[in-house]
Amino acid sequence: MQIAKNSVVEFHYRLTEGNELLEDSNGNDPLIYLHGGGGLFEKMEQAFVDKTVGEKFEVTLSPEESYGERREGALQRIPIKHLQGAKKWTAGMTAVVESNQGKQEVTIVKVGRFNADCDLNHPFAGKTLTFAIEVVSVRAATEDELSHGHAHAKGGCGH
Repeated sequence: MQIAKNSVVEFHYRLTEGNELLEDSNGNDPLIYLHGGGGLFEKMEQAFVDKTVGEKFEVTLSPEESYGERREGALQRIPIKHLQGAKKWTAGMTAVVESNQGKQEVTIVKVGRFNADCDLNHPFAGKTLTFAIEVVSVRAATEDELSHGHAHAKGGCGH
Protein backbone atom coordinates (compact mmCIF):
# COMPACT_ATOMS: atom_id res chain seq x y z
CA MET A 1 0.00 0.00 0.00
CA GLN A 2 1.34 3.42 -0.97
CA ILE A 3 1.20 6.34 1.44
CA ALA A 4 -1.58 8.79 0.55
CA LYS A 5 -4.08 11.02 2.33
CA ASN A 6 -5.71 9.23 5.29
CA SER A 7 -2.98 6.57 5.54
CA VAL A 8 -1.66 5.75 8.99
CA VAL A 9 2.12 5.46 8.79
CA GLU A 10 4.64 4.09 11.26
CA PHE A 11 8.28 4.98 10.72
CA HIS A 12 11.72 5.08 12.30
CA TYR A 13 14.08 7.99 11.82
CA ARG A 14 17.60 9.22 12.48
CA LEU A 15 17.86 12.99 12.84
CA THR A 16 21.17 14.69 12.08
CA GLU A 17 22.59 18.16 11.66
CA GLY A 18 25.60 17.75 9.39
CA ASN A 19 27.52 14.78 10.86
CA GLU A 20 26.03 15.19 14.37
CA LEU A 21 23.38 12.67 15.43
CA LEU A 22 20.60 14.51 17.30
CA GLU A 23 17.97 11.77 17.72
CA ASP A 24 17.43 8.15 16.72
CA SER A 25 14.10 6.34 17.12
CA ASN A 26 15.57 2.88 16.45
CA GLY A 27 15.37 0.74 19.57
CA ASN A 28 12.06 2.40 20.50
CA ASP A 29 8.55 2.08 19.13
CA PRO A 30 8.21 3.64 15.69
CA LEU A 31 6.50 7.03 15.37
CA ILE A 32 2.96 6.98 14.04
CA TYR A 33 1.02 9.69 12.21
CA LEU A 34 -2.07 10.25 10.08
CA HIS A 35 -0.93 11.32 6.61
CA GLY A 36 -2.67 14.55 5.63
CA GLY A 37 -3.51 15.36 9.25
CA GLY A 38 -0.86 18.05 9.67
CA GLY A 39 1.16 16.08 12.22
CA LEU A 40 4.50 16.50 10.42
CA PHE A 41 6.37 19.39 8.86
CA GLU A 42 4.85 20.03 5.42
CA LYS A 43 7.97 19.21 3.38
CA MET A 44 8.55 16.07 5.44
CA GLU A 45 4.97 14.88 4.93
CA GLN A 46 5.26 15.51 1.17
CA ALA A 47 8.36 13.28 1.09
CA PHE A 48 6.25 10.35 2.38
CA VAL A 49 3.77 10.48 -0.55
CA ASP A 50 3.70 7.22 -2.57
CA LYS A 51 6.30 5.49 -0.35
CA THR A 52 5.67 1.88 0.75
CA VAL A 53 6.68 -0.38 3.63
CA GLY A 54 10.44 -0.92 3.78
CA GLU A 55 11.34 2.18 1.78
CA LYS A 56 14.15 4.33 3.10
CA PHE A 57 14.64 7.97 2.17
CA GLU A 58 16.07 11.23 3.45
CA VAL A 59 14.56 14.68 3.70
CA THR A 60 16.47 17.82 4.66
CA LEU A 61 14.63 20.75 6.21
CA SER A 62 15.88 24.31 6.51
CA PRO A 63 15.08 26.18 9.74
CA GLU A 64 12.17 27.91 7.95
CA GLU A 65 10.73 24.47 7.04
CA SER A 66 11.05 23.10 10.59
CA TYR A 67 11.51 24.87 13.94
CA GLY A 68 12.31 28.34 12.61
CA GLU A 69 15.28 30.60 13.13
CA ARG A 70 16.59 31.25 16.64
CA ARG A 71 15.11 34.36 18.24
CA GLU A 72 17.64 36.35 20.24
CA GLY A 73 16.54 37.36 23.72
CA ALA A 74 13.82 34.70 23.90
CA LEU A 75 14.48 34.10 27.60
CA GLN A 76 11.85 33.77 30.30
CA ARG A 77 11.97 33.09 34.03
CA ILE A 78 9.65 30.16 34.77
CA PRO A 79 8.74 28.75 38.19
CA ILE A 80 10.44 25.36 38.59
CA LYS A 81 7.11 23.77 39.59
CA HIS A 82 5.90 24.37 36.00
CA LEU A 83 8.79 22.49 34.37
CA GLN A 84 7.94 18.95 33.24
CA GLY A 85 10.37 16.12 32.48
CA ALA A 86 12.69 15.79 35.49
CA LYS A 87 12.79 16.18 39.26
CA LYS A 88 16.13 18.02 39.42
CA TRP A 89 17.15 20.62 36.83
CA THR A 90 20.55 21.80 35.60
CA ALA A 91 21.60 24.18 32.85
CA GLY A 92 21.48 22.62 29.37
CA MET A 93 18.56 20.28 30.10
CA THR A 94 15.33 20.53 28.11
CA ALA A 95 11.94 20.76 29.79
CA VAL A 96 8.33 20.89 28.68
CA VAL A 97 6.04 23.69 29.82
CA GLU A 98 2.35 24.36 29.18
CA SER A 99 1.75 27.66 27.38
CA ASN A 100 -1.18 29.37 25.68
CA GLN A 101 -0.07 27.56 22.48
CA GLY A 102 0.05 24.13 24.17
CA LYS A 103 3.12 22.19 25.28
CA GLN A 104 6.44 23.85 24.47
CA GLU A 105 9.98 22.53 24.75
CA VAL A 106 12.45 24.92 26.41
CA THR A 107 16.14 24.76 27.34
CA ILE A 108 17.23 25.51 30.90
CA VAL A 109 19.85 28.28 30.95
CA LYS A 110 20.16 28.92 34.71
CA VAL A 111 18.50 27.34 37.75
CA GLY A 112 17.68 29.22 40.94
CA ARG A 113 15.94 28.07 44.09
CA PHE A 114 12.37 28.59 42.86
CA ASN A 115 12.73 29.66 39.21
CA ALA A 116 14.67 28.72 36.11
CA ASP A 117 15.73 31.02 33.29
CA CYS A 118 14.67 29.24 30.10
CA ASP A 119 15.46 29.72 26.41
CA LEU A 120 12.07 29.61 24.64
CA ASN A 121 13.62 28.66 21.30
CA HIS A 122 13.08 25.03 20.35
CA PRO A 123 16.41 23.20 20.84
CA PHE A 124 16.55 22.56 17.07
CA ALA A 125 15.69 26.15 16.03
CA GLY A 126 18.16 27.60 13.53
CA LYS A 127 19.40 24.16 12.44
CA THR A 128 19.28 22.50 9.03
CA LEU A 129 17.93 19.05 9.87
CA THR A 130 18.19 15.82 7.89
CA PHE A 131 15.77 12.99 8.65
CA ALA A 132 16.77 9.50 7.46
CA ILE A 133 13.45 7.65 7.42
CA GLU A 134 12.40 4.01 7.13
CA VAL A 135 8.71 3.24 6.59
CA VAL A 136 7.68 0.42 8.95
CA SER A 137 3.95 0.08 8.22
CA VAL A 138 1.16 1.68 6.20
CA ARG A 139 -2.56 1.11 6.59
CA ALA A 140 -5.84 2.88 5.96
CA ALA A 141 -7.02 5.08 8.82
CA THR A 142 -10.04 3.94 10.83
CA GLU A 143 -13.20 6.04 11.10
CA ASP A 144 -12.22 6.93 14.71
CA GLU A 145 -8.80 8.14 13.59
CA LEU A 146 -10.32 10.24 10.81
CA SER A 147 -12.89 11.80 13.15
CA HIS A 148 -10.21 12.52 15.79
CA GLY A 149 -7.74 13.85 13.19
CA HIS A 150 -4.81 11.73 14.35
CA ALA A 151 -3.50 8.16 14.31
CA HIS A 152 -4.09 5.84 17.24
CA ALA A 153 -1.28 3.65 18.51
CA LYS A 154 -1.83 0.07 19.63
CA GLY A 155 -4.15 0.07 22.63
CA GLY A 156 -6.28 2.97 21.44
CA CYS A 157 -6.40 6.70 21.65
CA GLY A 158 -6.42 7.54 25.35
CA HIS A 159 -8.92 10.41 25.20
